[in-house]
Amino acid sequence: MSSTISTSERILDVAQSLIVAGGYNGFSYADISDAIGIRKASIHHHFPTKAELVSALVDRYRQQTELGLNALREQSASPVDQLQSYVNFWQACIRDATLPFCVCAMLAGEMPMLPDEVASRVRAHFDHLVGWLTSVLKAGADQHLLRPDEEAQMLMASVHGAMLSARAFDDPGLFAAIVKPQVARLLAADH
Repeated sequence: MSSTISTSERILDVAQSLIVAGGYNGFSYADISDAIGIRKASIHHHFPTKAELVSALVDRYRQQTELGLNALREQSASPVDQLQSYVNFWQACIRDATLPFCVCAMLAGEMPMLPDEVASRVRAHFDHLVGWLTSVLKAGADQHLLRPDEEAQMLMASVHGAMLSARAFDDPGLFAAIVKPQVARLLAADH
């Protein structure tokens, strides 16, 4: 049983790295087969279709994200610290290419071409993320530290857009140049 779980996880890990490198349509089961050294039939045994594979990957990614966001809350009661930790995580991701890029951000760029079962999961990821950001901003507003309004949507778009821009221009410093003014605006004294 553990080898089945291990094989499934390895398949998901390789699929994630392939999606981050080239998107949904940028990989095939043959690519996974070559990377892991198993037959394509073995991959189909675990994930009969590519849509099922990517859906499982997005589900796993969403669970990991939820755990990470919950950990931020547990590490600090301060909404400002939580927000800064969230931004710092993605800044480190851009600076150190060995950290995982947001697979949902990559898939979001392909939404019109994604199977519905994948697209709905990607939307659910961003819905959850906006919900978390909104709750952090509201907690900050309650403590007179942050302004919530529609800031969660704008910050999420800034962070993900900054990730893509930094990657496109191969300039990790671009991430901070885009996101720091957004965070500073949230922390502005004129609540």
